[in-house]
Amino acid sequence: MSETAEATVQEVEVEPKEPLFSSKNKRLLTDPLNDDNPITIQVLGICSALAITVQLKPTFVMSVSVLFVMIGGNLIVSWLRNLIPSRVRIIVQLVIVAALVILVDQVLKAFLYDVSKQLSVFVGLIITNCIIMGRLEAFALGNKPWPSFLDAIGNAAGYAWIMLAVAFAREFFGSGKIWGMQVIPKGDDDIWTFTDLNFYNVNGVQYYADNGFMILPPMALITVGIIIWVQRSKNTKLIEEN
Repeated sequence: MSETAEATVQEVEVEPKEPLFSSKNKRLLTDPLNDDNPITIQVLGICSALAITVQLKPTFVMSVSVLFVMIGGNLIVSWLRNLIPSRVRIIVQLVIVAALVILVDQVLKAFLYDVSKQLSVFVGLIITNCIIMGRLEAFALGNKPWPSFLDAIGNAAGYAWIMLAVAFAREFFGSGKIWGMQVIPKGDDDIWTFTDLNFYNVNGVQYYADNGFMILPPMALITVGIIIWVQRSKNTKLIEEN
């Protein structure tokens, strides 16, 4: 064997393997939580943020469902990335996501039927969720399974924390509840008032009057807007220049 060939073999043998949690892989988990959040930065998945964030419980179930579908979709597409013809890649991705969503829908109907009824058509609409389809097309189709797995977790977590934050605010101020449990005392008379932060007094006891505006879709959009404003005020590099 010549010296050149021997040196090449040695270089191949000593080539370092990328750690599972290298700085690059860690960014796949952390960037979607803030700097590259799918809802507040990429402005994707807004429909579900408006429709199902009235209560925390269905929002949590929706977030877990999206996490499952995104992980499964990313891994399957990544494994098949060298076998999928480019001309039909979108159709293949839709079929994979649809199969996962059907599985999620059947599990919810079997074990969480009440929540399934609350989520209604929005479970099925996961199939066309721009976040999932975007990650399959932009990342999983060109990367190995492990980075695709981390990318799925990161983007699903970024989606989930925004959804849960919006749901917390809407349920708390809309009904004085958290996870369906009454945390602010409420009397029999639900009086709408703008005074005293929506509290009213009955026989010396303060009760909370439901804020009906909080449970309407426009308030979800306003809440997301507030989160975007806070996020950009704390991280000025996210502010776009005209």
